[in-house]
Amino acid sequence: MALADPRIETLGDELHAALRARRTLAPLTEREPGITIGDAYKISSRLLARRQAEGERVVGKKIGVTSKPVQDMLGVHQPDFGFLTDRMQVADGSTVSLSGSGLIQPRAEGEIAFVLKRDLRGPGITAEQVLDATDYVSPCFEIVDSRIRDWQIRIQDTVADNASCGLFLLGPQRIAPRAVDLAAVSMRIVKNGALAATGIGSAVQGHPAAAVAWLANTLGEYGIPFLAGEIILSGSLAPLLPAVAGDYFELSLAGLGTASLRFAD
Repeated sequence: MALADPRIETLGDELHAALRARRTLAPLTEREPGITIGDAYKISSRLLARRQAEGERVVGKKIGVTSKPVQDMLGVHQPDFGFLTDRMQVADGSTVSLSGSGLIQPRAEGEIAFVLKRDLRGPGITAEQVLDATDYVSPCFEIVDSRIRDWQIRIQDTVADNASCGLFLLGPQRIAPRAVDLAAVSMRIVKNGALAATGIGSAVQGHPAAAVAWLANTLGEYGIPFLAGEIILSGSLAPLLPAVAGDYFELSLAGLGTASLRFAD
């Protein structure tokens, strides 16, 4: 049975308060064993509405938990989606303050970002249509974070928590979407001078554009379009890397470019 609207609002408000206070909550799936994915998306919408009421503006969307390494790491075996706001974006090469940014238990992931030049409205969107509608692609660091204690998440927990969004940044390069075989792009992440992760574009549903098409079609079922100018994050190509103060990450995607960031207290 679906959760009642007052309970949806309460849980969304709890996640918002946890975000602002930099604290974690017990998993929602422990407290509400009957919670559905539909409930979770309503909770996420409540969380987003609270952020928008504080002046945040939606600038894009993200697909999460797309690759098998990430699914295996988190024990979540289907994709989810979340919203990106202007206050989540930081500049390439930034030093991110953990306390100042509101991050609680961050993890870094490398992926390919799509920036759209035309609207896309699912269902029925294909990977080719995604490429046609894309202005450019860029290397991207997403810093995922969870308001759920110790990352003890099931799919409903991460969906409710805006797909565990934290921060994101794009590298400076803007590459035409068909200039590189995105499925064959290789990735390297160096953490504090040592190779920490590798990946390949095909890790996300066979092709990053296929992952973006999945997201367009899934959002279409909720009446939510992709809009021209929006940034769409296509999913991590490798397992997530925990981040603490002092860590320095460098990302390189063959043919697409680089990105970097540092963490501080």
